[in-house]
Amino acid sequence: MTIPHPARTGRLRLAAALGAAMLLAAGTGATAVAAPPLDPAAAQPAEPATKKTPPASAADFGPNVTVFDPSMPVAEIQATVDAVNARQTDNEMGTERAALLFLPGTYGTDAEPLQFRVGYYTEVAGLGASPSDVVINGKIEVYNRCLEGNGTSNCIALNNFWRTLSNLTLEVNGAGQDDCRRTANFWAVSQAVSLRRVNVTGGTLSLMDYCTAGPQFASGGYLADSKAGDIVNGSQQQWLTRNSEIGSWSNGVWNAVFSGTEGAPSDEGFPAPPYTTLDRTPVSREKPYLFADSSGAYSVRVPSAQADSRGISWGDGPTAGRTIPLSEFFVARPGDPVQAINNALARGKHLLLTPGVYDIAQTIAVKRADTVVLGIGHATLTAVDGAVPMRVADVPGVVIAGVTIDGGTVNSPVLLQVGTKNGNNGAKKNDPANPTTLSDVYFRIGGPHVGKADISLEVNSDNVLIDHTWVWRADHGNAGAFGWDVSTGRNGVVVNGDDVTATGLFVEHYQQYNVIWNGENGRTVFFQNELPYDPPNQAAWQHDGVLGWAGYKVADDVKNHTLWGGGSYIFTNVDPSIHATRGFEVPNTPGVVLNHLLTVNLGAGTIDHVVNDTGAPVSNANTGTPSYVERYP
Repeated sequence: MTIPHPARTGRLRLAAALGAAMLLAAGTGATAVAAPPLDPAAAQPAEPATKKTPPASAADFGPNVTVFDPSMPVAEIQATVDAVNARQTDNEMGTERAALLFLPGTYGTDAEPLQFRVGYYTEVAGLGASPSDVVINGKIEVYNRCLEGNGTSNCIALNNFWRTLSNLTLEVNGAGQDDCRRTANFWAVSQAVSLRRVNVTGGTLSLMDYCTAGPQFASGGYLADSKAGDIVNGSQQQWLTRNSEIGSWSNGVWNAVFSGTEGAPSDEGFPAPPYTTLDRTPVSREKPYLFADSSGAYSVRVPSAQADSRGISWGDGPTAGRTIPLSEFFVARPGDPVQAINNALARGKHLLLTPGVYDIAQTIAVKRADTVVLGIGHATLTAVDGAVPMRVADVPGVVIAGVTIDGGTVNSPVLLQVGTKNGNNGAKKNDPANPTTLSDVYFRIGGPHVGKADISLEVNSDNVLIDHTWVWRADHGNAGAFGWDVSTGRNGVVVNGDDVTATGLFVEHYQQYNVIWNGENGRTVFFQNELPYDPPNQAAWQHDGVLGWAGYKVADDVKNHTLWGGGSYIFTNVDPSIHATRGFEVPNTPGVVLNHLLTVNLGAGTIDHVVNDTGAPVSNANTGTPSYVERYP
């Protein structure tokens, strides 16, 4: 099989038996099962803002935001969302961004449901204080992209990146659709896609699109703070479900992780099925969300951090946290000077980045504790002239959410730096109960354009929470925008701080270690990695007598570190003879514990061991079949 981006075909070249097993597990006749009714307490409004904010209009958020009102005719809303989807369905490397926001109320009827799809760089969100405040009677879906045969063959979800759905109730209504589509809401996605604060009722949630031609592969994904009945995993190679309530889960392919999720399957049979289940999430904080009150005034709800949490945050009333009126935000649009943004931040304002691409030639400096930086509609910061697009000071409680950060054509030392390297991260500068948090923060080196950065994300502060990130050095993109010597990135994530937790760490294709963890007491719940596709030869990709570089490196002097559910994959299609000695490299000490690890060959290259010198090799002799290690040491 071939697709327009040849380097991406590694995930397609799987054993035929694997594909057949995925299809069998997913099925094509899922029955409609309604989730339990939403707790009435969930409909309670968030606590009132301390200041009254004048009602805002859609115009205040710029031209790339559309705000819908339930009084609008369904046909008018349908035409608007369909036009956005038509523009964004194949716009993988484009610059257009969109946010589709729904004021409280019900949209669609039994006879005229609102059914639409979500394309690239599109955020769909309810503007209620609770997910029950906005009800979509219909469907909000993502289908496979069929890349050959005039849209009839080579149908995959492997490149369905960069889109968001949150803060609403979805009453699945497939009226008018064919028998295959009718009973499920399809969400066939891969990396950099989040599904948060969603209540799915009346039908199955399928993470695989099994209604197109094959091969139907998918490479997600992330679900948090949500409630659903039956969920079909199907062909999803890996997935993280965090702090949710589910009725059932169909199957796993390589790595399915559940953390703090009611109804999660047991992992006692690992690796058959390949489940990793944590009863509680060690540290969590839900993503901030925009909402409107009955007068039309906008605020942002900032959830509090939780320790050892389980289940949804909104089941027994408002999500715990604080409310910030929009008047306390600097609402930025592309083209606003960074100096104006920094002046506002210095005066104590928060920052809301409206949809678009921002050229950043001067660092956005977040210096005050508890500052919120919230992007909507996949707002994207692009480094200019080697700038560091954003730095966060050594202060507690900062929240960065919904932002994508791209390297530019001139090399940057780092794209996002949290805390000062070798700084004094003392008790006054961090708070375990109020960690600086990164939610849905994504990074790119190459793809739309040439990108270069030594490190994409550097965390120097202690007590930081990374909640869902995709840190990606491009393996495909626009012509001339990717390649070993074209778009360069040494390391994806470097963690120097202590007591840092990651929930949903996706890091791919960096040229040396994808992740380096130097801090003590680090914890990762779910890790997904692909080693670089494009080393030109073995000589270009080796060090200190070691072939290649591990995907996940814990520094030799670290005494305590824990990982649950991690996979590293190889597809060195430029030179298929290349080896990596190991996928994971850690000190051999009792306090460093890795649970449920795997490596996979995607059709080219060899990983000799899973972790250190433990674990069987993966190569073209066993393409698509993982080599597992249940626990190390």
